[in-house]
Amino acid sequence: MKKFFASNRFKLVISIIALLLVGMIISAANGHGETAQSSVVGFVFKPAHIVATKISDAIEHISKNASGDAEYEKQIGQLKEQIGNLQSDLADYESLKRQNELYKEFLELKEENPDYSFVEGTVIARDSADLYYSFNLNKGTMSGVKVGDPVLFGKYIIGVVAKAYPNYCVVRTVLDPDFSISAYEIVSNEVYYACGDAKLARDGKFKLANLKSDTAVSYGSIICTAGVSGAFPKNLLLGTVSEVKQENKDISSYAIIEPGTDLKTVSGCFILVGFNEKNGEE
Repeated sequence: MKKFFASNRFKLVISIIALLLVGMIISAANGHGETAQSSVVGFVFKPAHIVATKISDAIEHISKNASGDAEYEKQIGQLKEQIGNLQSDLADYESLKRQNELYKEFLELKEENPDYSFVEGTVIARDSADLYYSFNLNKGTMSGVKVGDPVLFGKYIIGVVAKAYPNYCVVRTVLDPDFSISAYEIVSNEVYYACGDAKLARDGKFKLANLKSDTAVSYGSIICTAGVSGAFPKNLLLGTVSEVKQENKDISSYAIIEPGTDLKTVSGCFILVGFNEKNGEE
């Protein structure tokens, strides 16, 4: 028994009883309607209760916010998915639209020139470092393709076959400074030559060079192949004049030609592998 009275457990019990007695005395003195037990318990445990309440409120707040954020993120995810689907549909639509334009103009060209022989090609590779947007097509010598063949998008010539391999070819576009072809303005019939230009290529354009001082070429003029060498047929469209400027190195002027299509986005085109040279001028 003596060991019990000396133990820590007994001392703890005595301390609790003492707190209760103090509470009863304070309660009696102040005349509170609360019982002594409730006052002491409240006095002892109120700080812990406050802390517990704060923690509970914080957990509930975090839980609500987390729930709201999750729902918000879910809605954002759904909207992003819808936007992605719409963008994909739009890309498909634009691709189909371009293909429709390509085939429509091609059929018109074919009807006007039944002696033309074409091979349809699909772009299979591009050189991202090439400023002139050259590309590879999936047709080569096994399909009758040869170096020098014109490459068309609809009625517009967009380049020439620079290299031909058995099952693919490399196309040099009209923007390349190595590209050059005789050309004329359809109203005045003035014959010049069209060629690529490194500076103009940055804007996706090329030039009609060495214009006369009294040239009739002006904004909106339509430029076509002249077929002088016989390497290209006459009357293939090259593009439309967007501006006429003075050369810096001499007194001549030149016209800036805008191609009939965006060469960066071409995905399919036609290679003219044969034509009646009577359409060209020797």
